[in-house]
Amino acid sequence: MAKITVNDSCIGCGACTAVAPDVFELGDDGLATVVSEDNVDAAKEAAESCPVEAIEVE
Repeated sequence: MAKITVNDSCIGCGACTAVAPDVFELGDDGLATVVSEDNVDAAKEAAESCPVEAIEVE
């Protein structure tokens, strides 16, 4: 299984939640959090859409 993480450079723009709502959600702090690691393809697409490259898929 892949490891999906959001690093400290996240600015909370919501691009990842728009691309992969089953993988990411915005937390109470307004920043992205990983809610599921089941859809690796969507996570990779979200990583490509992140303007600050805060998403890592390993």
